[in-house]
Amino acid sequence: MRSAIIFVFAPFLFPAPIAAQGVFSNKTQVVLEKVIQDYPNHYYHLKGELISQALQTSRYNSTIQLPGSTSCTITLFTASGAEGSDWACTVLRTTDFNTAKARFSEIYDQLSNSIISTVEQRTFILSGQYEAPTPEKKYTRVAFSLLPGVGDLKRLHVGLTMEEQDHGWVVALDVTDKELGEIARY
Repeated sequence: MRSAIIFVFAPFLFPAPIAAQGVFSNKTQVVLEKVIQDYPNHYYHLKGELISQALQTSRYNSTIQLPGSTSCTITLFTASGAEGSDWACTVLRTTDFNTAKARFSEIYDQLSNSIISTVEQRTFILSGQYEAPTPEKKYTRVAFSLLPGVGDLKRLHVGLTMEEQDHGWVVALDVTDKELGEIARY
């Protein structure tokens, strides 16, 4: 009888940790966290098969992808002694604007104000201002910041884009250390 009483009341003794486990965790956030954690290694642990190689650029398939995405790639850049890296994921290709807009909004909701932990156990909050896509606007980008911006991650840019391409719409997520003006649109 005594063990039955403890068993019945056990969930009431620890309600906060049980409820909090999924608050800031979803599959999109988990994938993004793994990508950000491997950024200092230039995505070494996430590189799959080599897709193409040029003089200053190597492009690989990513071994980690967002759920339902069509492709995820890693691009490594070397120029004049400088290195750069980019993880890019094409989340959706569709001819339907409303489907693309809904997926764009869904990913934004999954990432906005989520908590990202690094290998060094530093914690960051992913913050970005939502901008609603419209059919007239051919390109929409939400730039997320990692707050507080310190160390190597200060240079890191996380972007969610929706762009009209080939009579359809592409929703993509990227993690890069390139400046916004240098970021290639998908």
